[in-house]
This record gives sequence, structure tokens and C-alpha cells, in this order.
Amino acid sequence: MSIVIILIIIAIVVLPILFVIGLYNGLVQLRNRYKNAFAQIDVQLKRRYDLIPNLVESVKAFMQHERETLEAVIQARNAASNAREHAAAGDASSLHQLAAAEAGLGGALGRLFALSESYPELRSNQNMLQLQEELTSTESKVAFARQAYNDAVMHFNNKLEMFPSNVIAGMFSFVPATSFEVSNDSERGSVSVKF
Repeated sequence: MSIVIILIIIAIVVLPILFVIGLYNGLVQLRNRYKNAFAQIDVQLKRRYDLIPNLVESVKAFMQHERETLEAVIQARNAASNAREHAAAGDASSLHQLAAAEAGLGGALGRLFALSESYPELRSNQNMLQLQEELTSTESKVAFARQAYNDAVMHFNNKLEMFPSNVIAGMFSFVPATSFEVSNDSERGSVSVKF
């Protein structure tokens, strides 16, 4: 009879500890998932920023009279790249700065592509067609990576708010993560690439 009592006491002590450990590990796993998803956004944004100087160089020969637009694209690219370097997964302030810089870059690229429509030689340039394809592909990858990140943030934040994991989250100072959304589609401008 005493062995049964000892096993019951052990179960009463051990099961809650295992439950808390499971909840804590689940929160850590979700936090790591959204951080990894943000790293994927970072990779795609860097690729995008690396393509832009090639794009500007290709356009420069054809659009010599559009110097202001080309400089605006480079400045927006540099601002966005700088914001990307300082952005941190889940950090509201740095994500808002990155979103604003991305909106500026999207607008500058939109103006560049709109102007390029009036240059027939540019629309038929093989290098430009290749850059167009790469940029379009990268834009899609950025959108998918941002969606994956936002989904991971939503799962993490849901877990933080649900009982009983919210108690464990509070005990171990887990804080909600911030989604990464471009401020406003009209502000960002749709980056449609047509040559």
C-alpha cells in the first residue's frame, strides 16, 4: 500500500512539472519559428537590395535624363537596406522602420518602372528582361516569406494569450511579437515590372 501512495505523490509532483516544461518548450519553439521566418524575409530582402544596383546600371545608359529617379531608387534602396540591418524579429519599432523604408523603396521602384515604359530600347534589352524576371521572382519570395513570418507570429502570440500557457509566458517574460506588414499598399506602390 505504501508503494501506491509514494507513486501517487510522485505523480502529483512530477506531472505538473512536466506540464510546465512542455508549455515552456512549446513557447520557445514558437518563438524560434517566428525568428527563423524573419531570417527568411531578411535573406529575400538582401537579395532584392543586391539586384537593384544592377537594375539601375542597366537603366542608366537608356535613361540619362532621369537622373533624379535613379538617385531616388538608390537612396531608397540604401535606406531600406540600412533598416533591414537594424530590424529584429518581433521588435515593433524596427519592423515599423523597415516597413516604412520598404514602402519608400517600392514607390521609387514603381516610378522607375513607370518611366521605363517610355523607353522602347530599354524594354527590349536582354539584361533588363533577366533583371525583371529575377526581381519579380524575388518580390514573390518576399511576400511569401512575410506571410510565413506573420503566420508564425500569430501562432506565437495566440499561445501567449491562451490559458494556461499565458501563465508560463508571464512567469518567463515572453513578450508578444510584432507582425511585419508594409504600411499601406497605396503608399508602397505596386511593383509591377513591365518592359
